[in-house]
Amino acid sequence: MSWSTDRPFLRAAAVMLSVLVCGPGEARELRLEEKIAALVKAYPDMIAASRDGRLIMKEGAPIPIDDGIRRNHAQMLAEGDVEDSLSQAYRPGACEYRPPVDSDPGRIRSDELMKRLYGASANAVQSSLVPVAWFGETLRVTSRNGVDKALAAVRDELAADPGLKTYLTPSAGVFNWRKVAGQTNLSVHSFGAAIDLNTKHADYWLWSGGKPGNVPNYKNRFPMKIVAAFERHGFIWGGRWYHYDTMHFEYRPELLAIAGAAGVSACD
Repeated sequence: MSWSTDRPFLRAAAVMLSVLVCGPGEARELRLEEKIAALVKAYPDMIAASRDGRLIMKEGAPIPIDDGIRRNHAQMLAEGDVEDSLSQAYRPGACEYRPPVDSDPGRIRSDELMKRLYGASANAVQSSLVPVAWFGETLRVTSRNGVDKALAAVRDELAADPGLKTYLTPSAGVFNWRKVAGQTNLSVHSFGAAIDLNTKHADYWLWSGGKPGNVPNYKNRFPMKIVAAFERHGFIWGGRWYHYDTMHFEYRPELLAIAGAAGVSACD
């Protein structure tokens, strides 16, 4: 059984993204309640509901959605809550665009939520890693939330174009329990829910001499066909961040569902 039939909501979100056409005036800002509803639906195995300003988890204590602290961008990156993690609109689609200053949708995350979704320690995450064949390699990917199935679906779609293989392999890695470079928060690689593609074609904001809030050169060398395939299956792309990381994809289906519901696109 494929990942899409395992999770009808994600299948519907993928279809919605594939047909999304945005025109002037069609986009709208979602209320926090709508964003939280998308988050709950994106992780049905882990989140039961939202109630009284908290996420009700299927195991363990509830997680506050908003801790009441107002943060600047750097603070959200370092210690954002659930509300902060949904505060910036991710823009999927077939087009490439340069994000405005400090627009890093998805780069802001709640460490507390990520640990509850995937495991609170390296050992806990490793217990859920499974092998996924990837263009002659075997990658170890989390099976939680269907990430392994989603990545396999990306692989099957991209395998139809052999010319893309040079961008896809060798992979620069999936699981690696570590903090984000220069930050205090954990990378999504810590949870086995992110993949880096071939570094030969990668561009990264620190490599360009950028500093936080000052990234003078945006560059991308990955075909948008690759980006579109990942987005169709629940992954966001680090190339859509102001602090860009073009080889990086991470599983964040809630941000894609929010984008579809809000009518936002990279092609706007």
